[in-house]
Amino acid sequence: MRTFDHRELFAFLGFALTLALALSAAYAETNLPQDCTSRRPTSGAWFTGPMIANTAATAPRGHALLETYLYDDTVQGAFGLHGGHQGAAHENDYGSLTYIVYALTDKTAAGLIPTGGYNQVSGGASSPGVQMGDWTLMAQRRLTGFEPCRELPTISAALQETLPTGRYDKLGDRPDGGLGAGAYTTNLALYTQTWFWLPNQRIVRLRVNVSNAISSTVKLQDASVYGTSQGFRGTARPGNSLFVDIAGEYSLARRWVLAADGLYRDSGNTRVSGYDVQGVSGSQGTANIVINSGGSDSWGVAPAIEYSWKPWIGVLVGARYIFAGRNTSETITPAIAINIVH
Repeated sequence: MRTFDHRELFAFLGFALTLALALSAAYAETNLPQDCTSRRPTSGAWFTGPMIANTAATAPRGHALLETYLYDDTVQGAFGLHGGHQGAAHENDYGSLTYIVYALTDKTAAGLIPTGGYNQVSGGASSPGVQMGDWTLMAQRRLTGFEPCRELPTISAALQETLPTGRYDKLGDRPDGGLGAGAYTTNLALYTQTWFWLPNQRIVRLRVNVSNAISSTVKLQDASVYGTSQGFRGTARPGNSLFVDIAGEYSLARRWVLAADGLYRDSGNTRVSGYDVQGVSGSQGTANIVINSGGSDSWGVAPAIEYSWKPWIGVLVGARYIFAGRNTSETITPAIAINIVH
């Protein structure tokens, strides 16, 4: 009989916890008094949001959201950005990610997600310094709105377009120094969010998000994040990526909240093809190169704790853990974020 290793067990427990939380919340909802006025308002807890899952809600027109994350993505036996093995025994990817979102109307929001960071590699060459990563443009349209007396959750459709603003090739003797993917990536997503009131009158907020990313072909030269080396000329075609996130938040008190994400990603094969301008024997263009990363699956959990000073400002401290799997490195990413709504 097949047995679970510790990583699979942690993944299973994380998803089981999220599912149990959702089921208990649903049961509690059915046992609340029918008089809707007796239910606690959503203001009974100040949520900042879990570590990973985006909100399906939109702010009233003219309001803005600023949320900044600082993190350390620690990789053991690192694979390249899209599956190509970089050969690093240990790597720390220090980074920042900021959501800047403005409500154009009560139902429509637009924004920008800039990123940046620094890769530190043990036994190898690190990034030449702090660099800009890929930036993302985003738009979101709320389709439905949650009301305590109705069963319908908040549902939003979102579109994100990632721009190749970060370094990804011509990396010289620092093959682990790239922070970009080099591709224009279109990400279509559906976000859902609902609330439940438990018998102890604490509030649970549940999010279920699904997205699919499609990337353009990338022209490559020399060493790159796709595992190519000096002298390479060719292209990379990243595979599509499906992402599912189930997240729950439980209000310990008005200011304090426990949160957890359960994560799954399925990525298609990334194909790199081209040639070595130096060739096998030094004659130009004689060495053809084809690299297929193969598809990959990854599972993970992201527990966190939230604290809010006011309804419009709070902080989150947590960690994302991705379990080693098919073409996937084991990573742990502690993070801190501050959330401001104005």
